[in-house]
Amino acid sequence: MKALLYKEFRLAMHPICYLFIFLFPFMILIPNYPLAISFIYILSTYPILFLGANKGQQSNDLLYSTLMPVRKKDIVLARIITVITIQVVSILIQAALVPLAILLNGNVSKAGSVGIGLDGYVSMVAIVLIGYAIADLIYFSIYYKNGKSIVMSTLLMILGFIVYLSIFTIAIPYIPGCEWYTGILVDKGIGVQFAFLGGALLISFILHFIVYKSASKELEKVDF
Repeated sequence: MKALLYKEFRLAMHPICYLFIFLFPFMILIPNYPLAISFIYILSTYPILFLGANKGQQSNDLLYSTLMPVRKKDIVLARIITVITIQVVSILIQAALVPLAILLNGNVSKAGSVGIGLDGYVSMVAIVLIGYAIADLIYFSIYYKNGKSIVMSTLLMILGFIVYLSIFTIAIPYIPGCEWYTGILVDKGIGVQFAFLGGALLISFILHFIVYKSASKELEKVDF
């Protein structure tokens, strides 16, 4: 596994992916920019990362990986760990910028202005982590059926993530009778937010385990 992860981060990861991971979190500093939207762009690293694995592309990463003396399920696991690392690092960078964002954009700190605002950032991260797991479930399940469905898997993944995120961060807070939703995720305090984050981490782990099992099963069927 160590060798596979080394390959992922030194060979499979295009330098532009590292640039995206570092730059996109800074979107939180854009005045009046919806906080939820900033999380979507990190998914654009997926087609760049997986492009090298596209059968027929110059690098033939997936074919190369399957020819190595490793199990196919370990190839999938290494890629899952890679994308989770991308997600977590980008969130950590953005989280470090939250105090500066509140200072610069105090008018969007309240939840009522743009869905869940900066004062509910921990809750937002919890929602996003579950969303990322759902996005991975969509992407990996489609991609590893043949090892080359990058366009279709990317489009469906981003669409699914946008719909999910729109429902839980933008739509629900403005639906009459759903004030309790914002109240639980924001107004009850940071302790409740971290409890929600803990639950989200558990859900994310379970979903990624499903991703791992499903994608591994699909890759075993692929004949290169």
